Amino acid sequence: MSDYSMIQEIFSHPVLIFGCGNTLLGDDGFGPGVIEHLLQDYVLPDHVFAVDVGTGVRNVLLDLLLMPEKPRKIFIVDAVIQANRKAGELFEIELEQIPLYQNAAFSLHRFPSVNLLTELRDAAGVEVRILAVQAKHIPAEVSPGLSAEVDASLRGACLWLLDHVKEGA
Repeated sequence: MSDYSMIQEIFSHPVLIFGCGNTLLGDDGFGPGVIEHLLQDYVLPDHVFAVDVGTGVRNVLLDLLLMPEKPRKIFIVDAVIQANRKAGELFEIELEQIPLYQNAAFSLHRFPSVNLLTELRDAAGVEVRILAVQAKHIPAEVSPGLSAEVDASLRGACLWLLDHVKEGA
């Protein structure tokens, strides 16, 4: 898919799923992995568009803020490292919780801009949901491939997303 057609798809669907992360850095590739499985193994409703945005989600969010038409819902899928969670555990993060994660082993430099997501939610009325997986390891150097624990969570993430994109369809 060309960049132009991807942009057209993003701006023409009321529900968006963005898979965030770097597939070259172990479990950080969870978001893109979820998108790959969603598109290969499941049928998304017509009103939903899912895309691997890699590490470029900030640019997409900024473009969405500038567009007159906004989506109804945005789902962000990403990997985090937080104390007291098991590798592969799926959980939802509220926007207000993200600053709390900065005190744990949560790497905000890989996470979408909280300010952009908050602006989309508060000023534009977009429902923002964040689905995270507890990463086992996000290496500092190139090491592609998900850990077994995170890989085993791909199906659960897809099913969670499919269940939630139907709400209010």
